[in-house]
Amino acid sequence: MLFMDIGGRAIEYRVIPGPVTDRPPLVFLHEGLGCAALWRDFPDKVARELGAPALVYSRFGYGQSASLEGPRTPRFMHEEALDVLPLVLDRAGIAQPLLIGHSDGASIALIHAASAGRPVAGLVLMAPHIMVEPICVDSIARISATYGEGPLRERLARYHAHVDDAFHGWADTWLMPEFLDWSLEPEARALSIPTLLIQGRDDEYGTLAQIDRIAELARGPVERLVLDKCGHSPHRDQEAAVLAAIADFAARHFPGGAT
Repeated sequence: MLFMDIGGRAIEYRVIPGPVTDRPPLVFLHEGLGCAALWRDFPDKVARELGAPALVYSRFGYGQSASLEGPRTPRFMHEEALDVLPLVLDRAGIAQPLLIGHSDGASIALIHAASAGRPVAGLVLMAPHIMVEPICVDSIARISATYGEGPLRERLARYHAHVDDAFHGWADTWLMPEFLDWSLEPEARALSIPTLLIQGRDDEYGTLAQIDRIAELARGPVERLVLDKCGHSPHRDQEAAVLAAIADFAARHFPGGAT
């Protein structure tokens, strides 16, 4: 892993080299308890399949990146998408990326594409959140109740230098009463770029209503992949199907790569 300076604070990242083609560079945005390392080799497989370079990084509070500066607000995903991600892309020299996001990372990708005023080639959104559903709040509340005394904290500490930042920055914010009205419907209405939506039928944090609503509101071309026997992490539960869908999506919308 390498580190870049963003506003005097360290962001952990790694770069996956790729050939110079007409394909957009890939940027991977992790889930609410994830980090660069927890993607494992999935970004490498996507980059190799598409023949494109990739950037994988850990947001503040995650992985080996700098800690949070204070409690998060209900706008934390907007702050990440509109304040931090543009600086990361500029520092990495990336223009017009294909953003590949998972869970909170998918929502951050959606916000950035819709509202940052910067060119984005396309979106791959796995298990995105566009609204708060009871299934999500209930799932977070259950694991939050046992976080301090169960094995989850120990497992997460293997990957996160500031493990309580990673967990509480995510769980406590999602469980705020004022977060219940959070919605990305205005951002979804602004989407005009190619978008691939991927959702598992057994997702413990969201239903198909999430991708249904994005598809209904978006103005650009939207494709859906709904996976059986798949929970909240499609790239782990159904990796082969997800890789094939991303490769097919890229081949049709971004020709000129190695696929």
